[in-house]
Amino acid sequence: MKDIKNYVALFFGVLALSTSAIFVKLSDAPSPVTAFYRLLFTALALLPFLVFSEKNRREFAALGRRQVTNIILTGFLLAVHYTMWFESLRFTSVSSSTVLVSMQPLFSMLWGFLFLKERVRPGAVAGCLIAIAGSAVIGWGDFTVSSAALFGDFLALSSAGVISLYFLIGQVTRKNTGVITYSVLSYFSSAAFLLVYTLVSKNPLSGYPAMTWYSFLGLAFISTIGGQFVFNLLLKDISATMVSMGILGEPVGTCILAFLILKETIAPRQLAGIVVIMAGLSVYFFYPLLKEREVRMRRLEGEEQ
Repeated sequence: MKDIKNYVALFFGVLALSTSAIFVKLSDAPSPVTAFYRLLFTALALLPFLVFSEKNRREFAALGRRQVTNIILTGFLLAVHYTMWFESLRFTSVSSSTVLVSMQPLFSMLWGFLFLKERVRPGAVAGCLIAIAGSAVIGWGDFTVSSAALFGDFLALSSAGVISLYFLIGQVTRKNTGVITYSVLSYFSSAAFLLVYTLVSKNPLSGYPAMTWYSFLGLAFISTIGGQFVFNLLLKDISATMVSMGILGEPVGTCILAFLILKETIAPRQLAGIVVIMAGLSVYFFYPLLKEREVRMRRLEGEEQ
């Protein structure tokens, strides 16, 4: 039953995260500025839950040096992920970048196997590859081949490895750290790193229209608190690989929301990609549950005999 609750929470987290592209599209700010305000507003929104909770204050004060280092490292990795991903868009197509970033579950499986000795199920690998193939189908159409595009593709693929490390360290750290303490420190750290990058890249921090500021708030309260914060919450009970797999459903949610909110049409290619992604996610998430149920039924039949 606990697995079902985690799956439901993951589903709604992915649905909330799917609004990211909608809010970014409504924003007129450069990508680094958008990422900075997204994480800054998220950290500020969660800060009262740390300040006005005696339990969270005690936990924060009792953080060890290693815990603080790990959490700040996750903030740094999140900032690096955004920076590399946004930079990749300067050199390669949106589709190429998006598809390569969706490779993060493969990195999560690799890091989990190397550092946590997690066992990789053949069915999990199959479901992962099917879902990634669906992402490729959605993104197919404007892939570019050139030296600049190759560099952009390298940045996008590297950002996938970085964000999977972010979730892996979060999985380990969340075992003995509360979600509020972890998230507030991680998001403030990430916002600080992104602020440095924004200033170095000479992007203005003000002068944007009201709709852009509303988009920042939407990214913070819906996309991040409703999405990424939920993932941080789930990392105590489920693996980073499972979270990364769930995030592969983001293009599905984005296509549907773009159809409902922005009145964009869903092309046949996108519809086919959605079906393939859902098939891959079904193999990954529900096949183990069916196998477990089958084993349980056989055990009950054996007891009755």
